[in-house]
Amino acid sequence: MDDATLATLATLTAVTRWIDDAGPRSITVLTGAGISTDSGIPDFRGPNGVWTKNPGAEKASNLQNYLGDPDLRRRSWQARVGSPAWSAQPNAGHLALLELERSGRLHTLVTQNTDGLHLAAGHDPERVVEIHGNARRVVCWDCGDKAPMEKALARVRAGEADPPCRSCGGILKSDAILFGQDLVRADLQRAEEAAAQCELLLAVGTTLGVYPAAGMLPIAKSAGARIVILNGEPTQLDHLADMVLRAPIGDVLPALLGDRVVDPHESRPDR
Repeated sequence: MDDATLATLATLTAVTRWIDDAGPRSITVLTGAGISTDSGIPDFRGPNGVWTKNPGAEKASNLQNYLGDPDLRRRSWQARVGSPAWSAQPNAGHLALLELERSGRLHTLVTQNTDGLHLAAGHDPERVVEIHGNARRVVCWDCGDKAPMEKALARVRAGEADPPCRSCGGILKSDAILFGQDLVRADLQRAEEAAAQCELLLAVGTTLGVYPAAGMLPIAKSAGARIVILNGEPTQLDHLADMVLRAPIGDVLPALLGDRVVDPHESRPDR
């Protein structure tokens, strides 16, 4: 066994021990696009990211561009129809975090993702903060009505290039938060409280370059929590971490969390 392998094993062992030692509801998780790539959803800023390959696609993620440009909206609707997100299923990383919740250690799962896969995996919605919204819903910018995204996509498939709100005729958009759009204050407050109250913050699959979500790490650090970052590429906040893991998320999360479910009616096995 080479030195690099030994170092990786030592790192995993240390993080596993921190998880084992954590008290009830004491671990907060922040996830980004990297956790969903194994489900077939490309990330944004990675080497094969949507915006890396097509910088013009980022323009549609700006609220003012979206509201002010009908041609851009029509292109956005066509892109949504063909999105791999609709057939995506939770992967091993999502399911490992579900087991962390079932073990009783999860305080809150804050996700920057809008794909809804954490909820699809079976998480208690009360434990999940979708801080950037959920693209599986559609919302009218004018009257605020919401509906399942699939209803709007069916209208696009039937020939409506830019379907208006059926209640007021206003502009429909994904219920995901766009650049230039305010976050939901209650969600932001929950994320900040989760960071301030945890013993361990686990950041998974995020470059930690988008605020205010990335601001959870300095909050947790100031409160005395340990910080573990698991991401395929370096992040902007690696210097805050007590441990940085550079390994496939779908392999590492099950290794760290996959055996954390304990039947409350059975004694916990010795480790």
